[in-house]
Formats: sequence, structure tokens, C-alpha cells
Amino acid sequence: MRALLADRPFALLFAARTISVLGTGFGRVALAFAVLALPGSSPTTLSVVLACQALPQLVLILAGGVIGDRFPRRRVLLAAELFAGVAWTGLTVMFLTGYAPLALVSVFAALAGVASAVFLPAYDGVIPDLVAPERRQVANGLLRLGFNLGLILGLALAGATVAVVGAGWAVGLNAASFFVSAVLLAGIRLPAGDARRALASALSDLRRGWREFSSRQWLWAVVAQYAFVVAALNAYLGVFGPLLATERLGGAPAWSALTAAQAAGTFLGVGIAVRVRPRRPVFVAALVTATAALPMALLAAGAPLFAVAVAAFLAGVAGDVFGVLWSTTMQREVPSDALSRVSSWDLLGSLSFAPLGLLVAGPIATATGTPAALWGCAALILLATAGALTAPGVRRLRAPALFPAAEEVKVSRG
Repeated sequence: MRALLADRPFALLFAARTISVLGTGFGRVALAFAVLALPGSSPTTLSVVLACQALPQLVLILAGGVIGDRFPRRRVLLAAELFAGVAWTGLTVMFLTGYAPLALVSVFAALAGVASAVFLPAYDGVIPDLVAPERRQVANGLLRLGFNLGLILGLALAGATVAVVGAGWAVGLNAASFFVSAVLLAGIRLPAGDARRALASALSDLRRGWREFSSRQWLWAVVAQYAFVVAALNAYLGVFGPLLATERLGGAPAWSALTAAQAAGTFLGVGIAVRVRPRRPVFVAALVTATAALPMALLAAGAPLFAVAVAAFLAGVAGDVFGVLWSTTMQREVPSDALSRVSSWDLLGSLSFAPLGLLVAGPIATATGTPAALWGCAALILLATAGALTAPGVRRLRAPALFPAAEEVKVSRG
């Protein structure tokens, strides 16, 4: 880890991503309070703005993958962060001046979503450009650590900042984080090979990305698994969990304790993930995902808060073990010049049911009751995981040995 952080290009990427994610966590809270403070605003108003921000991420993620493979990734990242900074600056000006018609706020929220759709595939693709294969698992762990730290700090500090300086200025701090990230990214120098990639056409680029994606059973099987897992998690985190915590555990303080326990688990998860070297990394990654069903089941069963918090902690550990093993495997198995496009297909598939999970959560809770709905989410995760584990490609894909076997060493020494 120390050697990686001493490497200037990787250290700059680590710092840029951590600061950008800190701003994102900050922006989630600040934007919600800023929109709700507008004259005549309602929860529906907030839903419209958030939907406008989320929709481009889903619709344009494939285009982001093409851009990430067609152009130098450092420049793509830099342009995306500057674009996000401009979008959030526009929102800041509107909230501070009081001139914030819903249509204009929605447009700038959508622009922020466009920036995210361009950034994420290029970010996934740039790591192999910076880090040698034998160091990528540790690099992915460090980046996940920075992500977790930035998001938790952003979410934790945003509420107090909104209370002290107001939601408009808090949105402005989020805008500033993207500009700071862009300055750091500008200092990265990649090998000359990053000045790529004379590709034929956008449509052929997408077709090649699809071929690379669909030809790997382990890849599309786990993405299919995560389409259902993410939908269940969205419904749980956004609706069912807070509802049941309010009904049975005393409300917001209890739910905050559960989310904090899961966040704490992510830090241990990173520590484990950078050290384990499973021979079947995708099988292990898919298997540990089943842990996400545990806090849902315990909450639905009426377990005490401490037991649910322990389960949430374990789910946090498992989530980061999955993330590091998955990223490292993709970077090893997918050609570098197609990695951003394959990443975009991964993101599109994984997020495809996410809006649906939030959309149907409320009606389902009303029709069946919150405990039954949570049991359904837990069952959906377990069934999706079982389906992924039956795929031969998931079970059979093996990581190369980090060191040669002892017998091979003896023979080579002759």
C-alpha cells in the first residue's frame, strides 16, 4: 500500500477520487435540502430532480464506455469532473440567488448525471493504465477505502454544513470538490499508449464491447445477479429499512446505527480483500453477496437492534470483498482497450432494475406489509446468488497463481 501511495500517478488518482466522492456524498444531502427549501417544493419535486439526475447515468452509460475506450482516459476523467463542477456551480447559483425554476434545476441535475455516465467507465478503465497486474488487487482495495472514507465523511458533514451555512453554499462546496479533483487529475501522466485508440465507429465500438461482455459467462452471470441484488438493496435502503426501523426500533437513530454499522464493515472488508487471493475469485465474490440478505431477514424477523447491526456490519464487509475481487478480475480478464465499454455494459446491467426497485417498494409495502416485503428482498438476493453460482463460468474461472509452485521453483533452480 505504501509503495502504491508513493507512486505519484496512482496517489493523484486516489486523492482525486476520494475528494470527488466526498463531494458526491455532500451533494446528495445538500441537493435534497436545497430543493425542499424552494418555494412550493414538495417530495414530488425532489423526486423529479433526482430522477433527472439518475436517468442520464443509465441511458448514457454505454456512450460513456465508448468515450472511455476511444479517447485518452485521463482527459476523459478530467473533462467529466470539470463538466460536473460546472453543472453543480449552476445549481449553486440558482439556489443562492433564489431563481431556481424546477425545469432549470432539473436540466442542471441531468447535466451532472451526464458527467457521471462519462466518468465511471473511464475510471474503471484507467486503473490498468496506471498499475501493474500484480498490484491491482491492492490498488482496488485502496481506491475502495478512499471511496468509503469520502462517502461517509461527505454524508456525515453535509447535514451540519447545511445547518450552519445553508443548503446553497453546501451545494457550492460539492461543486468545488469536482474542480479540486480535476486539478489533481491534470497532474497524472500516463504512458504514451494511452493516447489511443483509432476505432472504427461508435456502433462498432458498442458491438465489440458487447461481444467482449457476452462471451464471458462469468461476467454476464454476475451482472444478471446484481441486477436483482441492486433492486432489492435500493428498496431496502430507500424504503423498507427506514419504515421497519420506524415501526419497531425507534426511528431514525436506529436506522442511522444500522447504516453506520454497514459503513464500518466496509473498512474491514477492504482490509480482507487486499489480502485474500482466492483461486476462484468470481465464485467467492458472487457467494459473499448472499450476506446482503442477512440484515433484511433479521429486521423482518423482529431481531434486536444489536443483532441486525452485526448483520449489517457483515454485509458491509462482504460488499467490499466483492467489489475488490470483481474489479481486479475484470482488469485481468478483459482487454485494456475494451475495458471501459465492458464496464459500461456491467453498469447498465447492474443498475437496470434499480429505479424499478424504488418505484414499486412503496406499493408493495402497503399491499403486503413491510416485514413480508423485506423477506421478499432477502429471498430475491438469495435466489439471484444461487442462480449465478450455478453458471459453470462463475465456478471455473481461476486466478493465476501469484507465485510458482514450490516444485517448479526447485526444477528451475536445477
